[in-house]
Amino acid sequence: MSRKAPRRASSRTNLRVVDTNVVVIANRRDGGSRICANACSQALRKIAKTGRLALDSGLEIFGEYKKYCSFSGQPGVGDAFFKWVHDNLWRTEKVVRVKIKRHKERGYVEFPDLAGLAAFDPSDRKFVAVAARHSEHPPILQAADSKWWGFRDALFHAGITVEFLCPDEIESIYLGKKKE
Repeated sequence: MSRKAPRRASSRTNLRVVDTNVVVIANRRDGGSRICANACSQALRKIAKTGRLALDSGLEIFGEYKKYCSFSGQPGVGDAFFKWVHDNLWRTEKVVRVKIKRHKERGYVEFPDLAGLAAFDPSDRKFVAVAARHSEHPPILQAADSKWWGFRDALFHAGITVEFLCPDEIESIYLGKKKE
């Protein structure tokens, strides 16, 4: 049974889902150019200052951040963002926790049941499920995972908005891998 595609995110919403690679690249620990790291840092600072973050209620996304970040909030911008998330986990005006349910085939009930997304990375489905489940359908911030670039049309068709913070880099990486 196919689920109805969610409504597209309003450009006015300040709610975002943040892929882990945005946090990692903001810390300048794993790839990405200085331009990309700056774009990630700027996006995270904006969320912490005037935005809101959507996480899953089971805190799988938070647990993924925890693998790469310091509770001290230092030394990088990604660490500072992680500390902000930790400090605001129970402040619903800052961090919105979205209940998503496991599904044995798709990973999550809320993950779109579309053939074009069948090969989507199972470890990244939680981000899509959160965006699909929340009534605002917040955009997902993505920095460096080139596989997302290849799924952008299918995600769009499913009503999922992805904000590529480093579009030139991610497209170049994607096209380079496609040639291999």
